[in-house]
Amino acid sequence: MWSGFLEHPLIWIFSIFLGTVWLSRLLAAALHMHTIAEITDSKYDVTPMDASGRVGRVTIIVPARNEAEQIEAALWSLLQLDYPDYEVIAVDDRSDDATGVILDRLQAQWRAAGEASHHLLKVLHVTELPPGWLGKTHAMWRAGKQATGDWLLFTDADVVFRPDALRRAMVYAEKERADHLVLFPTIVMRSVGERMMQAFFQSQFVFAHRPWKVADPKSHDAIGVGAFNLIRREVYEKLGTYQRLRMAVLDDMKLGEVVKKDGYRQRIVFGRDLLRLRWVVGARGMVRNLTKNFFAILHYSTASKAKAVL
Repeated sequence: MWSGFLEHPLIWIFSIFLGTVWLSRLLAAALHMHTIAEITDSKYDVTPMDASGRVGRVTIIVPARNEAEQIEAALWSLLQLDYPDYEVIAVDDRSDDATGVILDRLQAQWRAAGEASHHLLKVLHVTELPPGWLGKTHAMWRAGKQATGDWLLFTDADVVFRPDALRRAMVYAEKERADHLVLFPTIVMRSVGERMMQAFFQSQFVFAHRPWKVADPKSHDAIGVGAFNLIRREVYEKLGTYQRLRMAVLDDMKLGEVVKKDGYRQRIVFGRDLLRLRWVVGARGMVRNLTKNFFAILHYSTASKAKAVL
């Protein structure tokens, strides 16, 4: 059966074509990935200022649903950033574990220590999800409505920041006059399975996207990363806020797509160990990430997914 299948000429033609595409993309990556800036370079270790000589205020938004094991380390890392002017808004999105309790405790500790005047920590609790929204996009939209920053940084509840991460990113963003900046995280891997999963998705990512072309306004390549999506507040409002993305499963990538589609300046950077994230944790994490990302890769509509569940 299989021998006859493999002897079919169309199979061989398709295989050769696919192999050629893979090789060409890998060659392009090898030639161009080095053009992406590495912001751990010493020239980014300065105070960021915009064209008028002021430091832009940043609102960091952290949606969290059942993140009791991760949220405390992530949030404390944000509160220890060396950036001069920012606030943190953490959103407990209908958690049924201790996430909300932990957030309230951290907020009380921060205020009791007298740190509230230094960097504001605000906690929001979402108890109901309105129709026509996914939970994460709704949580980020709610936080965005209360933000006071010139920039919004959307991040995840399991990402640990190095103290200089935001400052270095803002130096690059102001220098490049970027409207949207993505900083790739460093992935923490603790097992063979996790390394295999990460290698698989890195290969798929390079096949589907060309990071070195993101800055080219003539290309359609666009990227968003949930660990670090930094966007100018003015641009975020013009895009239609997260109301425009309210049913997006991969909201981070979708944000990058609409930024590029609407003609704004998008940039991506590397920053070794500036952000640390354990993306896959055990077998359940592998299944969850496979399911989520393959839905996005195959462009399933929300309606199709709902019918499949029913």
